[in-house]
Order: sequence, then structure tokens, then C-alpha cells
Amino acid sequence: MRSRIAAVATAAVTAAPAAADFARITEEERFRQIVEDRQLTYPLVRLQVTPDGQIVGRGAGREVSGEWQWEDGLFCRDLYWGERELGYNCQTVEVRGSTMRFTSDAGQGDHADFRLR
Repeated sequence: MRSRIAAVATAAVTAAPAAADFARITEEERFRQIVEDRQLTYPLVRLQVTPDGQIVGRGAGREVSGEWQWEDGLFCRDLYWGERELGYNCQTVEVRGSTMRFTSDAGQGDHADFRLR
């Protein structure tokens, strides 16, 4: 269970189509347009990325909170799951339809595909 929640922050591998189907988001304004007034959902997880740089939601029955900023074309966040600090990580962001993919370690790590609702 803990590894699934860590996916909220650092992204865990999920079964998904090839990355070529996804369009990379490199501009903060485009990212903001896509997530504005929407929830990001993953099994047992519901998050919102707010315009004022906050991350709020729930994951597996615990509060998820954190802060985010855009740096050099990457989504960078510091995240907590309950009282557990999941740490700072910069991630690539891609979108395909109503799916948003976050890939940890500046695109070199694992990924998680969130549904936009």
C-alpha cells in the first residue's frame, strides 16, 4: 500500500500505452490551463493542484498536502502523505486526452497516470 501512495509523489509504474501517445507539457501556463478546477485521480487518490502552489487531497484515507512550482519545464513538488514526508522531486508532465502522466526524476524515473476529472 505504501508504494502506491508514494506513486502520488514520485510516480509508480502503471500499465499504460507508449509514451509516444502523450504530449509533453513544458510551459507552466499550459499546465495550469489543464489542471485548473480539476481533480487528479489515481486508484485510492484524489488531488488538486491549486493556482497558489498548493497540492491538496487524500490518498488511501490519509491527507495529502504539499507545494508545487514550475522549474525549467518541470513540475517540482514537495509532498506529504499524512505525516510521512515523501520529499522533493521534479517531474516531467505529459497529457493524452483526460490522462496526465507524471514521470519522476525529471523524466528518468517511474511514472503514474492520473485521470483528470
